[in-house]
Amino acid sequence: MPTPSDPRSSDTQPDPPRLRVLQVARVPTQTGGQPDWLIEPLWAYQAVGVLGGSPKSCKTFLALEMALAVATGTPCLGQFRVTTPGPVLVFAAEDDPLKIRARLDGLARARRVDFDALPVFLILTEQLRLDLPLDQARLIDAIQTHRPRLLVLDPFVRLHRLQENSAQEISALLADLRALQRRFQLAVLLVHHVRKTNGLASGQDLRGSGDLWAWGDSFLYLQRYHEQLRLIVEYRAARAPQPFTLCLHDTDPVHLQLDDDPPPPA
Repeated sequence: MPTPSDPRSSDTQPDPPRLRVLQVARVPTQTGGQPDWLIEPLWAYQAVGVLGGSPKSCKTFLALEMALAVATGTPCLGQFRVTTPGPVLVFAAEDDPLKIRARLDGLARARRVDFDALPVFLILTEQLRLDLPLDQARLIDAIQTHRPRLLVLDPFVRLHRLQENSAQEISALLADLRALQRRFQLAVLLVHHVRKTNGLASGQDLRGSGDLWAWGDSFLYLQRYHEQLRLIVEYRAARAPQPFTLCLHDTDPVHLQLDDDPPPPA
């Protein structure tokens, strides 16, 4: 029997896979065709990030509007250009599939696109916990099958049973999502809640661990002010545009629209 000191024992131990290392000057640049944006100027290309807001601030409506825009290549909110359209995969933990279907049908009619040909795919499982290896594997299988350009997970709090304020626990889950983004070259949008704030929302207002803010590339925040919504954009490493004003048109078809009025006061 070989012992750890016996040279023959190394024959049975496969070498670990080598890390891929490349001189920095040889890293491909974005001039090779990779765009800066998925939705300009709302969401960076292959970005991970958070769409945050208080309850009843139309977070899911905006997430579905973005999903429809990416899936069809039509301007998001009727104005913001989609650079690289493609399929979208959605998990909506708190909304009945029929409700999601009805919302997307209305959005498709509002944007004058063919709902029946819409490449938006809804994950129908009752529960998807990304802190469990089995559910991670199931999500990877769905991504491999449908090859989405954008993955929408709504809301973050229903994706795990970790301690929300624990940086150690949340950072591990976020690292797995970042690995998914890099492996499959997709964008990941988490819908999440923010704490109550009297001013303009930022990453510091996201509920739970501050790792969410450190993790993301693109952030959107919705704040309700009477009948209007303020949309705030934030990036990891770029200057953000001024906030936008949105309103929810509640006549059929129900949809969000940019408003010409200035944003509500902070």
